[in-house]
Amino acid sequence: MKLCRYGPSGSEKPGLLDTQGRVRDLSAILTDLTPDALTLDSLSRLEALNPSDLPLVETPGRFGPPVTGTRQFIAVGLNYSDHAREAKMPIPAEPILFTKGVSCIQGPNDPVVIPRGSQKTDWEVELGVVIGVKAYDVSEADALNHVAGYCVVNDVSEREYQLERGGTWDKGKACPTFGPVGPWLVTTEDVPDPQDLAMWLDVNGRRVQTGNTRTMIFSVANLVSYISKFMTLLPGDIITTGTPPGVGMGQSPAPWFLKPGDRVALGIEKLGEQTQQVCGT
Repeated sequence: MKLCRYGPSGSEKPGLLDTQGRVRDLSAILTDLTPDALTLDSLSRLEALNPSDLPLVETPGRFGPPVTGTRQFIAVGLNYSDHAREAKMPIPAEPILFTKGVSCIQGPNDPVVIPRGSQKTDWEVELGVVIGVKAYDVSEADALNHVAGYCVVNDVSEREYQLERGGTWDKGKACPTFGPVGPWLVTTEDVPDPQDLAMWLDVNGRRVQTGNTRTMIFSVANLVSYISKFMTLLPGDIITTGTPPGVGMGQSPAPWFLKPGDRVALGIEKLGEQTQQVCGT
């Protein structure tokens, strides 16, 4: 099942995609795709609906982030073996965790704004994991039972802020517009194996990232279990799980980064595509 939110920013409505990829309005069923809508019972009720019984949205226009009310946006660094080699960094023994401020979450096709003075704004296609059931200290064997579904995330990053300004990575990860999410939340029954999803990213039509979630160092189940040892994961929380090689910082013969006017397009198998125009402040 593919769930979405469509409409102007701040006034999105909940929707469901039918078998032909058309948006059906869920407003008579749900007020919005909030954390309460991600429970197993709620998702089961939505799954039982006949999409043809729901109003067809002829022109959905803008898509917003597919969930609202996210309280924690947690990220994992250096989680692809081929990306770690590209970055010339050792394979981590345990997951590297940092946070992206929830204030950076935006729709999948909304513009990305380069912060004032930034010289190193970068791209990262990533698999997003949306929590559906509260999780604290869960086992790896049980971890996926706490997942509502998956989505595409562009973990936009400012490398100077992240790596050259001291302290944690967080400061390079949470600028406004640095968290495009969506277009859909694809529930787990449609993604039986999150460890075998092809992914890609283009800048101005040039393919710069090609990867697959099978090269993740720490699997989705491992990450959910691991993170839950240190914090309570809540319904609607998003974990973005790392990126394959091909980021701007790793380009050869020299790094290059986003500039106003650039166009970024990215996607993950089964989960849809995003497109962002890059703007200056």
